[in-house]
Amino acid sequence: MEEIYFAGGCLWGVQEFMRHLPGVISTEAGRANGTTDNTQYEYDGYAECVKTQFDPAQVSVETLMGYLFEIIDPHSVNKQGEDVGEKYRTGVYSQNEQHLAIAKAFIAARPDAEKIAVEVLPLTNYVPSDDEHQDRLTHFPNDYCHIPLDLLHKYKNPS
Repeated sequence: MEEIYFAGGCLWGVQEFMRHLPGVISTEAGRANGTTDNTQYEYDGYAECVKTQFDPAQVSVETLMGYLFEIIDPHSVNKQGEDVGEKYRTGVYSQNEQHLAIAKAFIAARPDAEKIAVEVLPLTNYVPSDDEHQDRLTHFPNDYCHIPLDLLHKYKNPS
């Protein structure tokens, strides 16, 4: 298993989308690259993110990047849907240099590369979100989400 962290606005929707993708083993809502080690402080510069554990034999980082770009406005700075603020910025974080190189190459290959506002940075700090934010849209499917429902569950297996 490998881990990569995706920020795409409100983590509720990003987690709900990511958890249904082929090759994704598990997800956890959290905060990337803030300066504190818990959620009890005021905003500390973090980006809302989803820790995504995946099986590289089933899904590549490049494919995961493609999925992320389905649910974000990659040109928007600190805003996705109705969510506005630095914590809603888009980003890709990892402790694996290869993941970051692949993410940067994915962005560079796009025709709109010069307009893309998705940061790609080493993960320097990760803090899991509080329990009420974990799998929020699974537990409370009528809560707000900036991702349209048909897109949110595009890859969900009907059961």
